[in-house]
Amino acid sequence: MAEGWEMHMASSSIYGIASKRSLIGSILVEKGYITEEQLKEALEYQEKSGGRLGWILASLGYIRRIDLYRALAEHFNLPFLLGTEKILMQINAEFIKGFEVQELIRYEVIPANLDKYTNTVKLFVSNPGSIELDEFINRHFSGYKTELVVITDLDLIKTLEYIYKDLLIDKAIKGLFYLSPEYSASLVFSKMQVLFMGFVLFSVLIGLYINAVFTLITIIGIAQVFYLLSIGFKLVVSIAGAKSEMEQFITEEEVKALKDDELPVYTILVPVYKEPEVVGILMEGLKKMDYPQDKLDVILLLEEDDTETLKAAKDHRPPANWRFIIVPNSIPKTKPKACNYGLFFAKGKYLTIYDAEDIPEPDQLKKAVIAFRKAGKDYICFQAALNYFNKDENFLTKMFTLEYSYWFDYLLPGLFNLKLPIPLGGTSNHFDVEKLREIGAWDPFNTTEDADLGVRGFGKGYKVGIINSTTYEEANAKLKNWIRQRSRWIKGYMQTFLVHSRNLKRLYKTVGFKGMLSFLFLIGGTPLTFLMNPIMWFMFLIWLITQTKTYEPIFPPLLLHVSLFNLLIGNFIGIYLNMIAVFKRGYYELLPYAFLNPIYWILHSIASYKALYELFTKPFYWQKTQHGITKYKPPVVGS
Repeated sequence: MAEGWEMHMASSSIYGIASKRSLIGSILVEKGYITEEQLKEALEYQEKSGGRLGWILASLGYIRRIDLYRALAEHFNLPFLLGTEKILMQINAEFIKGFEVQELIRYEVIPANLDKYTNTVKLFVSNPGSIELDEFINRHFSGYKTELVVITDLDLIKTLEYIYKDLLIDKAIKGLFYLSPEYSASLVFSKMQVLFMGFVLFSVLIGLYINAVFTLITIIGIAQVFYLLSIGFKLVVSIAGAKSEMEQFITEEEVKALKDDELPVYTILVPVYKEPEVVGILMEGLKKMDYPQDKLDVILLLEEDDTETLKAAKDHRPPANWRFIIVPNSIPKTKPKACNYGLFFAKGKYLTIYDAEDIPEPDQLKKAVIAFRKAGKDYICFQAALNYFNKDENFLTKMFTLEYSYWFDYLLPGLFNLKLPIPLGGTSNHFDVEKLREIGAWDPFNTTEDADLGVRGFGKGYKVGIINSTTYEEANAKLKNWIRQRSRWIKGYMQTFLVHSRNLKRLYKTVGFKGMLSFLFLIGGTPLTFLMNPIMWFMFLIWLITQTKTYEPIFPPLLLHVSLFNLLIGNFIGIYLNMIAVFKRGYYELLPYAFLNPIYWILHSIASYKALYELFTKPFYWQKTQHGITKYKPPVVGS
């Protein structure tokens, strides 16, 4: 047993390098914090997965965080201080301003003050004796005496948040703008885009005045050709995605062959807002993850005014590897801003995002680790599939399930196989943390920040891959809630298209010709087709009911044939693509609902016009989606 502790202590840890394993274990047992049985179990756990003995005990819920750090202080014969107010009273504000907050977070240290008379620096640390702490001291205080005081990791975070609050929130909001202002959606329309839209509108009005028939033929012709190309694009991509049915990128054998002691720390961000009723679902799901608990760095991101969710989360009594971080109240109040804030405190080599109602498959993190190892250094992210556990609840959830099954099982794999930009899903996207920080992380002004990040990462020369794992979510079962959610997504697609089309020459250079076409049809074309659908359908219904000949001048034979092709064949292809979605997952009972897709498209059009209105009136407003309203109980995945 002693060998296990000594092997652990030879690596970086919050305990540093100790000569005997028995010291910390004996302290914990002698003080009654743990039992001999718990210590034995933790040692067996450590022998299998490596890691830190005390942190293993805390992550398994056998010991409270505060008791662990008290024992650590005794182990290193150092004083222990609890409470941010007491810590702040001993910090020299001018002295600490000379240090970068990210460095202090990384090394888990707070330089309190420097006594020039005694040549002594006082440091608050939550990682006593570690190699990282030695690096920090050698870098900044070589030749000085050090007075170390142990504090908890949460007190360290809260103290740094208090001192650097304005800086942290400013970087969370404007970090991307400072790094690459051309990719920030904080500017909705560029001057050139405003001029272009004005020119098009003016040209249409002049055209209608001079020759209304020719102008209408031109507009309808452009719309019909765009429909035709868009349908063809999705068909080609879907065929390419169907090839993935015969492939399994990560096999079960590969997962089983992984050694727990070689796994890196993995950060999980959980942004929540006003969701006390579902936060427990994810907590229970993450406890079942097939990943060493002491290597899970789970950060629950809460807003300042959301006391209900914070209370609900605390009531579930999560272990010490969970941290609750309160995001300061500021505009915009969005999920990407919260994720940017949480990224400052992430400890993992890799990172993923789960929503509060998510239920990921237990081996998903291991599959992501394998994917990164196999794929090479060019990959910034791997996207897992999303699907719904309440697919049979009503018409809306069935259509939603068909849509997601097609999107994640066929369309995204097709984009991957064709080496095209992949718009990421809102959760279960697994990032290389270093690369994520390099490209500026999320855009807090974009309401579909995931899609933007996928395109931006591709443009920076990084690849996005797909892993064969699924996260199950709660499908929207109420119409108004669905409209709010979908309008936010579509508004984000509009923002993403506007951002990346500001400089078409740059877009072409970064994503290539194929990538540019994919961006046009998928990011720009998705909201555009939903906006055009009701206009074209209304014209068709008027003709069908009245048999009017008014349309004959604006539908010459060639345009009429193209329009009929889009109406009959195009809509059939759209329905067919949703029909094939049932096969990969065996959702055959949903097959008849694919024929009802035109009704679902009408709902998309309603959401699209709402999104267009908000793009001009409140572009950064985050439409909150209510969760926990389903009648279905979440499944026990992987059991």
